[in-house]
Amino acid sequence: MKLKTLTTAMILATVPMTGAFAAALDRSGQSISAFLQPGNYFEAGMSVLDPDVAGKAKANGSSLSDMAGDYYFPSAALKLQLTDNFSFGLLYDQPFGADATYSTTDSALAANGSGLFHDGKEATSVEVDTQNLSLILGYQPTENFNIYGGGVYQTIKGNVQLRGLAYSGTNNFGGYNASISEDSAAGWLAGFAYQIPEIALKASVTYRSEIDHKVIVDESSLAALGANPGTVINMNNGLGQTKITTPQSVNLDFQTGIMANTVAFANVRWVNWKDFSIRPYAFGKGAEAASTAVTQGAYTKGFNLVDYTEDQISATVGVGRKLNDQWAGNVSVGWDSGAGNPVSTLGPTEGYWNLGLGVQYSPTPATFIAGGVKYFWLGDATAHSGAYSIPGNATAAQVAEFEDNDAWAYGLKIGYRF
Repeated sequence: MKLKTLTTAMILATVPMTGAFAAALDRSGQSISAFLQPGNYFEAGMSVLDPDVAGKAKANGSSLSDMAGDYYFPSAALKLQLTDNFSFGLLYDQPFGADATYSTTDSALAANGSGLFHDGKEATSVEVDTQNLSLILGYQPTENFNIYGGGVYQTIKGNVQLRGLAYSGTNNFGGYNASISEDSAAGWLAGFAYQIPEIALKASVTYRSEIDHKVIVDESSLAALGANPGTVINMNNGLGQTKITTPQSVNLDFQTGIMANTVAFANVRWVNWKDFSIRPYAFGKGAEAASTAVTQGAYTKGFNLVDYTEDQISATVGVGRKLNDQWAGNVSVGWDSGAGNPVSTLGPTEGYWNLGLGVQYSPTPATFIAGGVKYFWLGDATAHSGAYSIPGNATAAQVAEFEDNDAWAYGLKIGYRF
């Protein structure tokens, strides 16, 4: 059983075609498959996610209509084989993000414009956007080995507003706003790949470092934060700096030919969400005041605006097959562990299962157009406010249940070999 290099490349090009509704803020999956393509290669793609995430408030059973916004994110990659032993890659993606707005379908709450996630005409919402540009240099001492590494330039920005009874009461954050102006920072990646082109075998492991951002968050509040307003700083004095560290990750990729023109593939990804948190400066001061008051001084550490209790592990397995000189396709199954439950109200799902289908059309040996679709069964989750971490307050901070939710993802990609 032998697969020519070009045939192998055409089959594998159908694999990374859609983004994922993954744990925490994970979006793109940070694949470097384009860099491991043979020869000179360019690709550009677009993924669209259409989630349906609805639930019920625990306090009164009112329905919470679809709170997860549709979003799209582009990607692009250029790989150059400079010599037989050296290669260069430039990869663009949007690795992390969030887009959620709470609304209610309960007529009574809609009538007076208030509820667990509403205050007046405003609702709890979050938007986070990141961009990555990875510059990779690879060294291939032989045809079988590839050692690579490089720098990563990353930007991050976002907006959060908290409204309604879910953020009032003991913690009194139901009027808080935070705007994170776009910030940039640098990180790095490194990896190792082994391949036997004759049988379409390729295995790689890629590590990406965490990236530290230090920003001044523009914070404001409709009320004094915390249970003891006298301890809360002026929200707009700009005295404090906020540190946001996007997580480190490891990707394991494997593929092998299993019969003529057919490959099996697998991907396993780990993301260190357990050590991730966002605590804007003024929010943190208010959280410290709230936790001190609620526990009568027994706990003074406060809580985070966003954090997670577990690391994410996700896996995808599938089969790709070349049907003829112009057409190829694949089928895949995916699983995601989630990042702990209960979860943040800003992303209330706990992992998923998915099923994906893809097809590729190659009008010439050097070009292709690939498209795919994935359906996600999203894991049930209990949503909590940040005050969940205050000792003795875990149950009170659980505010909503989300069950039987799903999502569709669509992807389109073009590629050119030269």
